[in-house]
Amino acid sequence: MSRSSDLAALARLLADDTRARFCLALLDGRAWTAGELAALAGVSASTASEHLGKLVGGGLLVERRQGRHRYVQLAGPRVAELLEGLVAHPEPVRERPVSLRMSRVSAALARGRTCYDHLAGRLGVAITDALAGRGLLDTSAGFALTGEGVDWLTGPLGVPPEDLRSSRRPLAKACLDWTERRSHLAGLAGARICDRLLANGWVKRVGTHRAVAVTPAGTEALRTLLALDVTRLQ
Repeated sequence: MSRSSDLAALARLLADDTRARFCLALLDGRAWTAGELAALAGVSASTASEHLGKLVGGGLLVERRQGRHRYVQLAGPRVAELLEGLVAHPEPVRERPVSLRMSRVSAALARGRTCYDHLAGRLGVAITDALAGRGLLDTSAGFALTGEGVDWLTGPLGVPPEDLRSSRRPLAKACLDWTERRSHLAGLAGARICDRLLANGWVKRVGTHRAVAVTPAGTEALRTLLALDVTRLQ
């Protein structure tokens, strides 16, 4: 009975539209203040605080305080993968954008975005396909990085080898992409690829949401590293 009760409690946590909006915003992997989330959802500070308290108490978010500011973020990659999987579960519904801005945001998220700490959207799926096509990622039974894949991460991509040994997270994991309806690479390898692309300026964040775009330098780098032509993803 305890498992059914836990599942029901989780469903109740996410059954509120405001709390669901907070969780989806936090999929960008960054820490947000309560005020920022309140403005995003169009609710009062007191309402936001009440909802955040429930999400923290339910284990979906963690809280950090720095000076006078209260920050919250997802409790970890498992929570991010759970949310992304839940969003991908319903059949896609074609909604008429309520504004030109919303239409542009939606298109940008579909092209490329962060899913907590790894890449998603057409960009994330294309990188995953390129890794598999070059024998760096084995997708025959789940996701597993090959020996060549580890060498690629620690060689051409420049990930320090110790960064692949300092975590209990799976090295490679499939994460269902809610816009592409296919899996992209999550796990430690997915996170390190995202880290390197952002740190090298090959990918940049777009606006205040979690959309990302490939820079001109990134276009050349991905062509060299993975024979991937990202201009076809537009």
